[in-house]
Amino acid sequence: MSNDPSAGDGLPGPGADALEANRRYLGAVAYRLLGSFTDAEDVLQDAWLRWRAADRSEIADPRAFLTTVVTRLCYDQLGSARARRESYVGEWLPEPSVSHQDSSTAPAELAELGESVSLALLTVLEQLTPAERAAFVLHDVFAVGFDEMVGFDEIAATLDRTPEATRQLASRARRKVRVGGRRATADPAEHRRAVEAFAAAATGGDILGLMAVLDPEVAWHADGGGIVRAATRPVVGADRVARLVLGIVARWFTPGADIRPALVNGEPGLLWHDDAGTVGGVLAFTVAGGRITDAYVVVNPEKLARVTRVTVTS
Repeated sequence: MSNDPSAGDGLPGPGADALEANRRYLGAVAYRLLGSFTDAEDVLQDAWLRWRAADRSEIADPRAFLTTVVTRLCYDQLGSARARRESYVGEWLPEPSVSHQDSSTAPAELAELGESVSLALLTVLEQLTPAERAAFVLHDVFAVGFDEMVGFDEIAATLDRTPEATRQLASRARRKVRVGGRRATADPAEHRRAVEAFAAAATGGDILGLMAVLDPEVAWHADGGGIVRAATRPVVGADRVARLVLGIVARWFTPGADIRPALVNGEPGLLWHDDAGTVGGVLAFTVAGGRITDAYVVVNPEKLARVTRVTVTS
């Protein structure tokens, strides 16, 4: 079971057939553009209203029409979202998508797109302008159109830009993603081993074990939203992160609390449950060379409300 809006409960009212048929895809586009399930669901509801009011006889390709509607709605939201995030307390991280540890139960769109939905990539996308993000997500992640020129023509129309300007947006976004991205392995087994080693060392109070699984330049990113105590800036360096983790575990781990493995945005991660069984934190990681290069820790309860409704088993 997943908390991804693209696998939601359906849309109200009659005549939602095309939107419903493409809901998984449209929800995935909206989430990658906005990094928020709540905002993505709002966009899908607005898209449904526009689809219901549209003259269907003039729509040759419902999927393309709906992609344009969803992208424009997201584009409009991104400007105000950036302003809100500038006043956000601490680091802003995307809302996590959580599913069972067993990869066979991962949402289809996560399994198909792999790292294109990882918290690491979504966090890097926050550095892009709204136009760059839209061009990158539509062209590089979803490959709108069947060849490069068709793809850029469609995206250009959506963004009210020329195809060449849109191509430049995507190229600029691609460079920023490469520069802002961290080293990461494509080997899920290696990734999982590192996460398991991290969990064992953290819960066992083993600082040497933590140091062994952390990259020397590891960065710890935390999102408490000013609601829950969390580092407001990245903590960098294996020694500093290891000591921070042990301090957090000492504070978090009351009797009955535990850490459970789960897939976080399609990759091996961890959930922390308190002694009442409520999810208190979601941890995602990037791994390279068998060591953790980044940790993304979401403890803002407003971003965990959906996760508490997901049953995650070890």
